[in-house]
Amino acid sequence: MLAVVSVLSGCGTGTSAPPSPTGPGVLTLENATPPAKGGEVGEATTEFDDAADLSMWTKLSETEKDIDRIAKLDVDKTAKGALYMEPKTSAWFDGFRGPFVYQELAGDIVMHARVKVEGKDDDQPKRKFSLGGLMARQPGSYAKPNWVSITTGTVEKPGQVEVKYTKDGSSKPQELAVKEGWVELVLARVGRVFVALYKEEKGTWKVGQRWPSTLPDVLQWGITGYTDWDSYSTLKKDADKGNAKQITGQPDLKLTVDYVRFLRPELPDYADPLNNASVTDEVLIKAMTPAGA
Repeated sequence: MLAVVSVLSGCGTGTSAPPSPTGPGVLTLENATPPAKGGEVGEATTEFDDAADLSMWTKLSETEKDIDRIAKLDVDKTAKGALYMEPKTSAWFDGFRGPFVYQELAGDIVMHARVKVEGKDDDQPKRKFSLGGLMARQPGSYAKPNWVSITTGTVEKPGQVEVKYTKDGSSKPQELAVKEGWVELVLARVGRVFVALYKEEKGTWKVGQRWPSTLPDVLQWGITGYTDWDSYSTLKKDADKGNAKQITGQPDLKLTVDYVRFLRPELPDYADPLNNASVTDEVLIKAMTPAGA
């Protein structure tokens, strides 16, 4: 499914000097508007209340001829009214590839989901780097992987949100503490800027990261889950060998996704979301999260 959305212009890539707090270039909270529902991109929204909803999503392993590292994937079966995924031992880091189901979409997009990550026998995964959440990936980027993600689960320790930008096979992750249970995630692109936001259950939205990006207009937007990095053992420094076979390990991740909703962000031409003086965190949150979310 390909939804084409017009790319908004003038978002910028940062400025050498921040604008005056009261001068041109500053987007105020009053003038910021939440992302719009509907349109072609809105048709990609999936509430996961029917098993047939799974047909809207494509496995990366099928389209790019990779190993299928998903042990279990269903909709409205294991978890009522939700997508459920259990990955095999896998990783999304540098050149390593893991499970990914996606829809191919174009232009400026807000992807908003409510997710829950658990271990197989505990509230949190016990194996390191067991995470689930959202990713936007450049199609066909195996030789030089390019993608951004926001996931939650266990990194070195449980109860984390990880925001990560991988450019030409080099990953730069950042971890942020979060309470266990349901978490809302947003991954969005406006022009050549990516942003990641998150909200704990009954909490408030927080900005995880902002990245400049040169990724192409058409990307794979979707859901990922991966687990059990330690079982790669001596292959941790050899992505080619690690990707060539299914690693036998101790996978420990259950990912439940309540919904994935797609919206269109709107920013005025003068607003630069890479510049905190132009678009503060408070304003960015209003512009990149659904009204009332």
